[in-house]
Amino acid sequence: MKIRKGDDRLMSHLWQQVLGVSGEKMAVHEGAPPSSEEPVDDSVLFDAYSRTVVGVAERVSPAVVHINVIQRRRRRGTGSGLIVTPDGYVLTNRHVVHGAREIEVTLSDTRTFTAQLVGADAATDLGVLRLPPSDLPAAELGDSQNLRVGQLVVAIGNPYGFQSTVTAGVISALGRSLRTESGRLIENIIQTDAALNPGSSGGPLVNSEGKVIGINTAIIYPAQGLCFAIPIDTVKRVAGMLIATGKVSRGYLGITAQPVRLYPRLAIALKLDRESGVAVIEVMPESPAQRAGLVPRDIIVTIAEVPIAGVDDLHRFLDEHPVGESYEMMVLRNGTVTTLNVTPEETPS
Repeated sequence: MKIRKGDDRLMSHLWQQVLGVSGEKMAVHEGAPPSSEEPVDDSVLFDAYSRTVVGVAERVSPAVVHINVIQRRRRRGTGSGLIVTPDGYVLTNRHVVHGAREIEVTLSDTRTFTAQLVGADAATDLGVLRLPPSDLPAAELGDSQNLRVGQLVVAIGNPYGFQSTVTAGVISALGRSLRTESGRLIENIIQTDAALNPGSSGGPLVNSEGKVIGINTAIIYPAQGLCFAIPIDTVKRVAGMLIATGKVSRGYLGITAQPVRLYPRLAIALKLDRESGVAVIEVMPESPAQRAGLVPRDIIVTIAEVPIAGVDDLHRFLDEHPVGESYEMMVLRNGTVTTLNVTPEETPS
């Protein structure tokens, strides 16, 4: 299309159509394009997704720390952590600080502190550090009970030492289980596709409100987009015990056991949901199991009416129920149902 010389009105109209600006608010000088010197409001350039991620990053990043660890043989390791109280408590992964001889923590404002290890729990891969109180920023903890698959999440950490790196994604799945180095399962693990790399471990997984819903713990090599976080409800329970006593209280029976299949008719007769139980292989001397009367080849099927279909069910029961209380245990012995009373004790150190 040709514009004849002098068609200023037509040229002005075309600029208005392209830029969406009314004639009253726009000045066109002799057919020249409008001036670009006026400042542009950044909020216009960001969509809702970008504004959410930016807001979360600005709110939580100051509480995310870079952890440098010197181990006993002068080996070094790095990871991430999260300040959760103004007086200096920091959450991280146990595998980040395990075997540490010295722990150095650097904040996003470049302040550096020597941290004290308050306690660590191998069964959930969680650790708690303490920094000297010094006007510290703290993140807000949310809850993990009402999470939804597809929900927006933001992960913040220090992958490969690049401090305060922000990635975003969604919750890919809920209810996953992850086995730790201790052999126990962490239940209700959050799976996300927010990118994590070595060094991200111990950093927060955050929802769109800027509340922490998990602590990042693992990735699967060489898969992409398969990353996992410990749910914050588990973190709060374990961290509370570590801060209070330096350890996590769990029940102990004193047996070696393995899962075993049950005859379907027997499972139906016992009104069990699953056709399996836990067979006792060995009973430790002077243990709660021995005092309760358990013997090798007994098959545990319920404790306090909770079905025990495998070793993980047994661990879960002992993790979630108070020690020192008596529970009714139903076992199969030589094809006969027997009821015992067992009182779990604190797990020996």
